[in-house]
Amino acid sequence: MSLSEDPDLQPLLFGLFLCMYLVTVLGNLLIILAVSSESHLHTPMYFFLSNLSLADIGFSSTTVPKMIMNIQTHHRAISYVGCLTQMSSFIFFGCMDDLLLTVMAYDRFVAICHPLHYLVIMSPRHCGFLTLVSFLLSLLDSQLHSFMTLNITSFKDVEISNFFCDPSQLLNLSCSNTFSDNIVKYFLGAFYGLFPISGILFSYYKIISSILRIPSLGGKYKAFSTCGSHLAVVCLFLVTASTVYLGSVASHSPRNDVVASLMYTVVTPMLNPFIYSLRNRDIKSALWRLYSRSL
Repeated sequence: MSLSEDPDLQPLLFGLFLCMYLVTVLGNLLIILAVSSESHLHTPMYFFLSNLSLADIGFSSTTVPKMIMNIQTHHRAISYVGCLTQMSSFIFFGCMDDLLLTVMAYDRFVAICHPLHYLVIMSPRHCGFLTLVSFLLSLLDSQLHSFMTLNITSFKDVEISNFFCDPSQLLNLSCSNTFSDNIVKYFLGAFYGLFPISGILFSYYKIISSILRIPSLGGKYKAFSTCGSHLAVVCLFLVTASTVYLGSVASHSPRNDVVASLMYTVVTPMLNPFIYSLRNRDIKSALWRLYSRSL
């Protein structure tokens, strides 16, 4: 599905999304370089942030380059193998984003609610384990969707109501076992969507309760300022992604799906570096030192 049928808009859309993609890749790469080059940023929070930036690059690269090429060539076809590869990669990196945001909420919960035990609980070994679990669960979700999609044989001359091989759209192509497919899809949506959201909400419930017990106003602001950026990204990514995924069967609206998909596949990965760097003195100073060394 094209973003617009108006030929006059095609050069504008091409330039817009190309610039957004380049900003996404450059911004997230700068975050990774800043964290890896500064020893004082080798902490759990920035370790997860650099992994989130890496997942954002992969997530955006799964869909945006193909969309840009489609706009430029006016050719929207994709092969069977290409579609399955795009869908599998999209789910993997999207799920990594989802789980890493949940892990980052847990990190903030431990830092604010259990500060004396933070270095023990969030040890390098534990951080690596949480990242590995996120990787394996994302891979499992990706493979489960691939196996479900492989059961669909009617892939010749199919029109997908989105600008990429959206998993929810592909699963709707099945002409048989629709009820069982929906049960599996909603189960995966609940496990990988509602459970992480519940974990994030519980973490912030505990965080807010702890912040309210801080006597000084400055202490409350300092404690909550470490969570503001993460909370903004969570609202932007998880709300739109869950709306598209869980609402695709109940009330299918292709145009609304495209708008929401653009938000969490293009806009959110681009905004993440700005959200985390503009409100973070450590990242800003690290980026400035990185820039000074390059001169």
